[in-house]
Amino acid sequence: MFQMIGNLQNQPYMEKYMRNQYRFLGLKTPDRKAQSKEIVTASKKWPIARVFSTITALYQRDEREYQYVAIDIAHVNVKRLTFSDIDRLTAYIQIKSWWDTVDSWRKTFGQFVRLHPEEKRRVFNLFYQHENFWMRRIAITLQLLEKETLDKELLTKAIEYDINTEEFFIQKAIGWSLRNYSKYNPEWVKTFIAAHELSKLAVKEGSKYL
Repeated sequence: MFQMIGNLQNQPYMEKYMRNQYRFLGLKTPDRKAQSKEIVTASKKWPIARVFSTITALYQRDEREYQYVAIDIAHVNVKRLTFSDIDRLTAYIQIKSWWDTVDSWRKTFGQFVRLHPEEKRRVFNLFYQHENFWMRRIAITLQLLEKETLDKELLTKAIEYDINTEEFFIQKAIGWSLRNYSKYNPEWVKTFIAAHELSKLAVKEGSKYL
């Protein structure tokens, strides 16, 4: 059974940072990656069924770092995943949900659509208009890894669907996605902001580099 050794000095600070919602071993990212390197690397040679069963088992652990390892395992195997696998992985976004795991999962989905651009719309539709706002956050941030390949139509749809949503993490995501894209296409972002009645938070975040 895979186990990591925690650091009791870091534990209370990490738990407080996450509003005491989860138990922590007290492992900062470099220590966690060092202790989990063997299992994460080994997973690249496992059958996909074992990858999923391990992710499930790690998600059942109480300590938050095990969920991070689960996501690391998914990410290093993204090149082997099919659309059906990606669909299955969306379930984990809705378990023990908070911004830390949700945004980490987003990198896996974002990498998948970069590897399989022909599947981008289908992946996007897994999240778009979902009843779970964490899923919709990924609809908005799905293309953060992209520059000239970003699909402006999909980004627009995701933002417009949630434009009046009061949820902080949605409005933050709107601003984040616009701010990031403004690095590559500032004129489009300026026009978009001018044409939409965005929240103050989204405008502030989205305009940071304009």
